[in-house]
Amino acid sequence: MPSAHALRLQIEHALERRFPAALSPAPCRTLETAATGIGAVDDLLGGGLPIGAISEITGPECSGRTTLALAFLGRCTGAGQVCAWVDAGDAFDPESAAANGVCLKQLLWVRCKKDERYGLQAKAKPWKKLDQAIRSTDLLLQAGGFSAIVLDLGSTAPEHARRIPLATWFRFRQAARQTQCSLVVITQSACAQSSADAALACTPMRANANGAVLNGFVYDVRSSRGAMAKPLLSVVGPRKPPMSTWTACGAWDMEKPA
Repeated sequence: MPSAHALRLQIEHALERRFPAALSPAPCRTLETAATGIGAVDDLLGGGLPIGAISEITGPECSGRTTLALAFLGRCTGAGQVCAWVDAGDAFDPESAAANGVCLKQLLWVRCKKDERYGLQAKAKPWKKLDQAIRSTDLLLQAGGFSAIVLDLGSTAPEHARRIPLATWFRFRQAARQTQCSLVVITQSACAQSSADAALACTPMRANANGAVLNGFVYDVRSSRGAMAKPLLSVVGPRKPPMSTWTACGAWDMEKPA
């Protein structure tokens, strides 16, 4: 009687034209990364945000999540790459983006707005714009040609963001892998779950001031998934996720006198 190994080889040989390596697990792949331009964050992630995958940036308002995403787009658009910003809350500020180094000529801005026809602006359901954002992101991922897409759900309540089915995130992950697009999702709390290859949690720490002049902010960022989020040995207590701090300068502080 043939051994189990011989039977496996026989089955794989019979199915190799239709299903290559039918009984062999898929090899582990190492994702390429793209730098965000923020040294502390890049070191935390082992090089930057993954290419062809989903990265989720969570945190409350004024936690540095949008500044981090703008810094990443600034690096991409500065290299001549085409990017997109899907604005579910219609809160994107082009002037702030340009001040953070984003080349607006290389950026597609998708604004999700309430339908003001028929007087629906006061009675629109809260997930109306969320549905527009999800559909727009799906179309952009399927179309290809974008090196990075930011899905900004920062203004969306967590209970509404969690209404997005896991199947949608899985579809986004597959599309991002096929088109080699970095999909960056900004949310208040994690909702992509296992579909995200990198997850960053941002927290505001303090403001830097020179006397009465505000010149920047200091943020705390932690990584729960990614190249640097590996198990750590600890003998004194439970393991904490890797963390780092970074400083963002005010746009007014970067302006050069004429």
